[in-house]
Amino acid sequence: MEAGVGTLTPLTEGTLDLALLVSEPSSKSLEVARRAAEIVAERKIGPILVVANRVRDAADVALVGSVLGETELAAIPEDPEVMRADRDGLSPFDSAPGGPAVQALAILARRLVDSGD
Repeated sequence: MEAGVGTLTPLTEGTLDLALLVSEPSSKSLEVARRAAEIVAERKIGPILVVANRVRDAADVALVGSVLGETELAAIPEDPEVMRADRDGLSPFDSAPGGPAVQALAILARRLVDSGD
């Protein structure tokens, strides 16, 4: 999916099993995620899981949580290995499988798979 709220506007009640909203702890990213969460909630499109991406510390996670309210939240830490892999044209899952971001993503993926049972 693409960034922004345009992909949500045609959706109707109950369309999604889960709306996965990804936001970095920056004002622009949080504003887009906040608007997306409002659309999902107003239209009852589906439950929301917020992914706080590229967080540096607990304060970043708290910021995302405070802006997006009472939603389920997962955090993916800032990890220089992800940027290095991108620069080298590699997947961080291949180049840094033990890195903190990859490990957090693996936990999130397992959580999503398990919730679909």
